[in-house]
Amino acid sequence: MHTRRVITGHDAEGRAIVVADEAVPGAGLAEDDGRTDAVFFNLWATHEMPVDNSGAALERQRAGSATTILGTGRGSVLRIGVLAPGVRSPMHRTQSLDYGILLEGECDLELDGGDVRTLTAGDVVVQRGTNHVWHNRSDAPCRFAWILLDAEPVTVDGQELGASWTHGS
Repeated sequence: MHTRRVITGHDAEGRAIVVADEAVPGAGLAEDDGRTDAVFFNLWATHEMPVDNSGAALERQRAGSATTILGTGRGSVLRIGVLAPGVRSPMHRTQSLDYGILLEGECDLELDGGDVRTLTAGDVVVQRGTNHVWHNRSDAPCRFAWILLDAEPVTVDGQELGASWTHGS
């Protein structure tokens, strides 16, 4: 399984060109190494704002990011994820603002406060540093696009709610 990635850039005269047209293989996340029922395509990561669009930054950005809960503090991550039928993620909180776009299939978003929402293709979740689970209760895979923007930790009543990843929840 792979996802096609087309990367643009510039030639020596400053004209726009395609610098890569490639298949990105699926992999696991650093937090869930060895898991095979959830596959992620780590397509891109930036490490500063404003983003460095120079050729020198290309390879580091192209490597993407295999971690979901921690960023650089000034960057972004673009990832596609495919969850097999019946798959449930661990309860986790990212230290980021996450845009989750369900591209195909159906998936439940469960929050630690008890709220559950069933999402279908085309739905978008704006995840604001909340503790959550993704649960594919359907009989077909679901495919998400996730865009994570590094953020300050959420603070509630003076308590900082940092990133977390809890297996077995």
